[in-house]
Amino acid sequence: MDIQQIVQRQHDYFATGATLDVKGRLAALDRLRAAIEKYEGEINAALKADLNKSPFETYMCETGLTLSEISFMKSHLRDFAAKKRVRTPIAQFPSKSYVLKEPYGCVLIMSPWNYPFMLTMEPLADAIAAGNTVILKPSAYSPATSSVINRLIASVFPEEYVAVVEGGRAENQSLLEQQFDYIFFTGGTTVAREVMAKAAKHLTPVSLELGGKSPCIVDETANIKVAAKRLAFGKFLNAGQTCVAPDYCLVDRKVRDELVEELKKQFQRMLGQDPLANDHFVRIINRKHYNRLQGLLEGEEILYGGGHRDDPDSDSGWIAPTLVADTLDGTSKPMGEEIFGPILPIIPYDGLDQAIHFINRREKPLALYLFTRSQRIKERILRSCSFGGGCINDTIIHLATHHMGFGGVGQSGMGSYHGKRSFDTFSHYRAIVDKATWLDLPMRYQPYTGWKEKLVRMFVR
Repeated sequence: MDIQQIVQRQHDYFATGATLDVKGRLAALDRLRAAIEKYEGEINAALKADLNKSPFETYMCETGLTLSEISFMKSHLRDFAAKKRVRTPIAQFPSKSYVLKEPYGCVLIMSPWNYPFMLTMEPLADAIAAGNTVILKPSAYSPATSSVINRLIASVFPEEYVAVVEGGRAENQSLLEQQFDYIFFTGGTTVAREVMAKAAKHLTPVSLELGGKSPCIVDETANIKVAAKRLAFGKFLNAGQTCVAPDYCLVDRKVRDELVEELKKQFQRMLGQDPLANDHFVRIINRKHYNRLQGLLEGEEILYGGGHRDDPDSDSGWIAPTLVADTLDGTSKPMGEEIFGPILPIIPYDGLDQAIHFINRREKPLALYLFTRSQRIKERILRSCSFGGGCINDTIIHLATHHMGFGGVGQSGMGSYHGKRSFDTFSHYRAIVDKATWLDLPMRYQPYTGWKEKLVRMFVR
């Protein structure tokens, strides 16, 4: 595959205007939806092969969310794409003003391995809805899903409209040397810096959907049983390999032991007495990450779990849901990096100030979760801590909505998407003033005089 040639063909195709017609965009979304439904069995098999995802979890977190985004875009696309009249300052009389939305052009979407279908296909649907051509670069760490995406896309779109580039580092490097009109990247901060550096060469705008150490706070007023159930769900969904998974838990010391005991009960209810034998428990993506996670537990105080099991059918395996004891010093190995696995440090605090200080002395996280029944504490945390987005008395679910944008802040990312925010992300908004010629007010033209200045001061203030 000649990457440079594909990129050029997409630029040429976009220049024909073939992607601009809203009817054509809607038809493309229809074809994409039909292909996803047709390939659902293969998608399920691919995610089972890559991550041991069950069909239930695949639909809930991958296929279903993608189909839902397509449906939302189809329902709202005409409105999103329509010309919008806006008010015109009186100083610009006689004229009318409006905003036109145009696609950027040729878009590169680089996706990760943890939700390899949804995080590839959902931004694709959004970019198509906005009228762009797209090159998809799925992760090499999820080869089965990458392969089925390639076949699915090839069955629907010509390469000059949507193309899939499979491969690893070499293909990533080759793509980043090309000139795109927009780059949408989901992944880690190390690669994100490289993406930004390459994009800067061409002054290409970027969205970076990253991660970080997302905290969960459980205060003394929280419903501990509910908090434990929802925290367990958010942490161990996809075996913790989720960018918005709770990375550590700050808990009021008064309820620390109660929370730990309830978390143990929830793990057992959800995954059974032996989670490593549960057919629905997601596998760690590869040996590198599997070994890394085991290394994070060496020498640590394990409150629960700590076990692991090799997978005879892959080079990886499973890590059991694990609770690790830590303090406000944050010296445990799991607190030294984003965990991205089923390990949860438990850190007690005495007074909310300690928890806030612990969070704010670190990089801004992608998500924050708070369990409390106190309105005062809700308001204080939202006022005191900066983060991408989050939930009060739940985890994860804030990203599963079309009505709010999802994205990070600081080192957890830049830009946002989902719903209308996705259309905005993949569109350039052009400001247009359409002025009449039957009247031409003289006050802005030289020579400047006192009476002209009075008029300017009257109208421009």
